[in-house]
Amino acid sequence: MDRVTSLRVFARAAVAGSLSAAARQLDMSPAMAAKHVDALELRLGVKLLHRSTRRLALTDAGASYLDAVQRILADLDEADAAAASQRTLATGLLRLNAPLVYGRRHIAPLLPAFGRAHPAVTVELGLSDAVVDLVEQRWDLAVRIGALRDDSLQARRLGDCELMLCAAPAYLDVHGVPRRVADLAQHNCLGYTLSASNGPAQWAFGQDGRVKQKVQGNLRANSGDALLAAALGGQGLIYEPSFIVGAAVARGALQALTLDQPARDLGGIHIVWPAARHAPAKVRAMIDFLLQQLPGGARP
Repeated sequence: MDRVTSLRVFARAAVAGSLSAAARQLDMSPAMAAKHVDALELRLGVKLLHRSTRRLALTDAGASYLDAVQRILADLDEADAAAASQRTLATGLLRLNAPLVYGRRHIAPLLPAFGRAHPAVTVELGLSDAVVDLVEQRWDLAVRIGALRDDSLQARRLGDCELMLCAAPAYLDVHGVPRRVADLAQHNCLGYTLSASNGPAQWAFGQDGRVKQKVQGNLRANSGDALLAAALGGQGLIYEPSFIVGAAVARGALQALTLDQPARDLGGIHIVWPAARHAPAKVRAMIDFLLQQLPGGARP
């Protein structure tokens, strides 16, 4: 057994609590992962992990060993990355995940220029409004909208992101224009199902989002574009980021509404990546490119 690989299997399994998870992350079978841990324990003559059908747990010896192993692997990765960082040519497969609408409107149109600048990089663009696990799902980079809560990721801000309350003029002509947050209880509010604070049942206002208002409507969707289409058709109010509704407001298809409380600040748009001490050249190239192409954030 390759000793370094065995150390990586042990460390991944200890953190994830599962040999299967470690095997997936390292692209090997669970049986092979188990053999690597067995080889370590045989070499050391001590039990590192208590194993059951459901969960792994570190022994006292395993907990002490894990601390040392993580330091060794971090130093090894840093040495490898430092050597690789000397390469000036970005190459290989770059996997970039972005929210559906933002990615389609603001990332995808930039990729031809990136391809011309870095012809040795193949970009895989994944579009999804679900929050992906970069390490588990092997994404190099992701665009995140809203406050960042994962300390294991590095981030650079691409721009601001404000929410806008909007409706089609045809809807407002029939149902009236809300003036206060409380007025929303009397309107058909179209809800985004992937948001906890601005979903189908409640919308938040104020810079800190502390002003909560219960809402209801006859449409809910996990796509900002679907809600935009419904609002353009006069179905109801939407409370969506400016990069989704800004163009429709600019051309007069939707009317932006101002209430007695300001719209909630989503916390910005960021590009994030796993907290490696030396990012690969392909990752640095994409980060620098997006920061250059989206100064201050994407405009509608």
